[in-house]
Amino acid sequence: MTSNKLEPHTMQADDVRALRQSAVATVAVGVLGAVVGGVVSGGKGVLGAVIAILVVSLFFVISQIAVMRAARVSPQFMMIAAVGTYTVEILALAVLSSQFKDTTLFSGRVFGVTAIACVLAWSAGQIRAFVTAKTLIVEPSSMHGAAGDS
Repeated sequence: MTSNKLEPHTMQADDVRALRQSAVATVAVGVLGAVVGGVVSGGKGVLGAVIAILVVSLFFVISQIAVMRAARVSPQFMMIAAVGTYTVEILALAVLSSQFKDTTLFSGRVFGVTAIACVLAWSAGQIRAFVTAKTLIVEPSSMHGAAGDS
């Protein structure tokens, strides 16, 4: 009975750890993009990189929250939510990048390159968090059912 109460807490702790690792990686890459953008395009480059960091972080945090909520329903629903939100995020970033292409407020090129780098950094952070998490891949009840069926 106690293990059922601990499982959601452990899952939430893993999710928070994954979110933190991904956010740190994204911000680190974004800051590097801001420095390079500042050298290449001055203040407009820095602004483009900062906007990219904010947009990518916002999109992926919303996605992480949606996936965490979907995980409460079922693993299958979690996967659908993960793929669906990732697809929507990439499409939204593509639309934003095309809209910012001709802006004079900030460097659209630095925005695009930094956004791509931040997406890759976020994804790498998620992969690292998943690989290092000590999460059961096979549910214990499924293992006993499969062994009994043989």
